[in-house]
Amino acid sequence: MIKKQGAKIFAAWSHRKNEKWIKNPLKTQEKVFMNLLKKGRDTLFGKDHEFDKITTIESFKSKIPIRDYEGLRNYIEMIISGEPNILWPGKPLYFAKSSGTTSGVKYIPITKEAIYQHIRAAREALLNYIYFTNNSSIVNGKHIFIQGSPLLEDKNGVALGRLSGIVAHHLPSYLKKNRMPAWDTNCIEDWETKVSAIVEETYDKDMTIIGGIPSWVQMYFEKLISKTNKNIGDLFPNFSLFVYGGVNFEPYKGLFKKLIGRIPDSIEFYPASEGFFAYQDNQNDKGLLLLLNHGIYYEFVVANTFFDQSPVIHRLSEVILGVNYVMIISTSAGLWRYNIGDTIKFTNKHPFRVIVSGRIKHFISAFGEHVIVSEVEESLRDAIEKTKDIIRVKEFTVAPQITPEAGLPYHEWFIEFETPPKEKETFASNIDFAMRSKNIYYNDLIEGKILRPLVITVIQKNGFQKYMKSIGKLGGQNKVPRVSDDRLIADGLKKFTI
Repeated sequence: MIKKQGAKIFAAWSHRKNEKWIKNPLKTQEKVFMNLLKKGRDTLFGKDHEFDKITTIESFKSKIPIRDYEGLRNYIEMIISGEPNILWPGKPLYFAKSSGTTSGVKYIPITKEAIYQHIRAAREALLNYIYFTNNSSIVNGKHIFIQGSPLLEDKNGVALGRLSGIVAHHLPSYLKKNRMPAWDTNCIEDWETKVSAIVEETYDKDMTIIGGIPSWVQMYFEKLISKTNKNIGDLFPNFSLFVYGGVNFEPYKGLFKKLIGRIPDSIEFYPASEGFFAYQDNQNDKGLLLLLNHGIYYEFVVANTFFDQSPVIHRLSEVILGVNYVMIISTSAGLWRYNIGDTIKFTNKHPFRVIVSGRIKHFISAFGEHVIVSEVEESLRDAIEKTKDIIRVKEFTVAPQITPEAGLPYHEWFIEFETPPKEKETFASNIDFAMRSKNIYYNDLIEGKILRPLVITVIQKNGFQKYMKSIGKLGGQNKVPRVSDDRLIADGLKKFTI
């Protein structure tokens, strides 16, 4: 009772504090901008880009080009070699290790200021949930976040690891007794062994919060059911909050309802190695609250202009609802005007809320259609809702088939079903109809007989897990891209088709 009441008081305090910046978003961003500029002035990057002469946003834009990891690589390599004051004062506390499609392994610096913002954002998201739902009972039970190993390497005096493993070192002391699994279990590297160990450790505990990427939590749930012959709702009757990030939860909802027996409340997080950008602050709104007072200054480029020679860069005050933007960040880890590769859409401006619409490099445009992640996810959802029989999808990805053995090219949908449709062709037609309504270019290609309607290729049970294991990316923060503009993933999945 004391802990529950304390959580409510803490949640109310957190809400009052956040309301101040939420109600003053533009002034908040100006203040963040000036603080970042002040901190970066005496760094090597600041001197190279004449921070001492930057007094306005416009001069900031003119002095510093937009960069991705490759554009900052020379500076980051100096940090890796042990040099201080390169992108941010001193040295970072951590390097978050992540895989890049063009840059190989990336080492993203995380400073003392940046890791604080990561922890702060996660804490505020949970407190916000408690404040608005009054469900403080979640603090009394056990909590689990299916994540990577917390074991860290040393890189010239800087700790190196996966983001989820780094964050595990900063769990608040008041939650340590609630956290599961045990440290040694969390350190198991082999994913299947690790999940089996987590099952043994947690199946008889009072779990109230469960978090992780939906596909890996699904694997955990399936192993629990296999062991106990109970659904998750019966096994964990007080499980009331699912926390997730990295992918859209909508495609998994039907399967989760089957596994759990109900759909618990959920909160979507939007973290990355480069920063914690947003979280779901309202159970009745799928938009995520953009965190404007968390050490990150934001800029936005309309996605379909991003690769133009001189695209227009927009401030927060200039964004338009529903437009697909590439998000550019400057952070308290020294990532200056950095393109993380994500695309977002604003769903609200009072307060500023966003949805993650995809990746600037994850799209299908083999014929100029520029299909993005949010379009395929929404089309699949619409088709499932339209079909009278129950359909449950475990995982899926989409790729173009440019050179079919016969007939016109098409988009190939690789889908692993938990409960397949009775009529696959009808289901495919429903998805295609939804796609054509969402993407005018795709519709024109179908009408113009350049493409034929999409084709579904069914993947065998656990085929996606087998594929991820075959390429050494099973578990952790790894996930299958929803869309690809080439056949690399498609060709790898072919051996796991039915």
